Amino acid sequence: MQISNLTEQLTALVEAGVREHIFPGAAWAVGTLDHHVTSAAGRLTPEPSSAAMQVDTLFDIASLTKIISVWSLVGQLVKQKRLGLDSRLADVLPGTASYALAPITVFQLLTHTAGLPLRARLRASYGEVYDDIVRGVLREPLEGIPGQAVEYTDRAALILGLVIERLLGMPLDVALAEHVLQPLGMTATGYGPVAPRHGQLIAPTEFCEQAGAHLCGVVHDFSTRLLGGVCGIAGLFSNVPDLERFLRAMLTPHGDVFDAAWVRESLRVQTGELQPSRGLFWHPAAGTGPQDDVWCHLGFTGTAMWLSPRRGRYAVLLTNKLYYTREFDRINALRRDFMRCAFDL
Repeated sequence: MQISNLTEQLTALVEAGVREHIFPGAAWAVGTLDHHVTSAAGRLTPEPSSAAMQVDTLFDIASLTKIISVWSLVGQLVKQKRLGLDSRLADVLPGTASYALAPITVFQLLTHTAGLPLRARLRASYGEVYDDIVRGVLREPLEGIPGQAVEYTDRAALILGLVIERLLGMPLDVALAEHVLQPLGMTATGYGPVAPRHGQLIAPTEFCEQAGAHLCGVVHDFSTRLLGGVCGIAGLFSNVPDLERFLRAMLTPHGDVFDAAWVRESLRVQTGELQPSRGLFWHPAAGTGPQDDVWCHLGFTGTAMWLSPRRGRYAVLLTNKLYYTREFDRINALRRDFMRCAFDL
């Protein structure tokens, strides 16, 4: 089906999400290299006086950070042969030598098969000092046998972010801006905190007892806040137009940002018979099979992006569902419906 013919159905889905209080507002896009449709629905908050959501509203994109930041930069290091999928952490992070993480490979981190602890528990385990947290994470015992199970954990992206910083010799936010955001023209994207600018809307997320208000322009993820707002787990703020630039570049990978081989290998099941199936940080969209070729990553704040090289199509859905609740059944159902409509499934 032509993308333009999807607009009415996608708009209805998102507007229903607003009416049913799944999220106060949302912005979305579906596109190819040649054409796209975008729209927004709802408001920044449920208040009638709140500003209407816009297509270029900034959202806390939560775990989409893992793709935009960590996955992209690891891919560049692999292309430059400064890092291999079989590289052991002991060889690229000296702080892991003689500890349980030493033999863990980059591949195991990217496929969530490293056997890492599943919960971050950073402050409870290591305190609030940055160096103590990093030291503790790199010396933590494993909870599983590497290569035996696929178990999603934020620690994989946190550790890979540290690898990137060491190999590039610069903070993660600086590396991201220099090697990904600037070349792609993603001028609205960056790590927070984000200060409101004239004409720039920011979607608030969860109510914070300590702040006495909903977080807005400050990353929701507590581990990321504890680490100063910049890490591989979360922390990026972005909008629909910038994420479209990212996904369109993935559809035609060339130049210095995306390597075609890296994209191809990342969007291929790398975990054999293990379930759930994983590529390299990307995973098949829920409810799809290999014949569908729709790849996905989700964010805790209510964000999602999908890509299908076979169809030459991408989709983005940014919501601030966390404004209401941490319950995920309804937003996951809506995301599945949005994906199936966007890719004619």
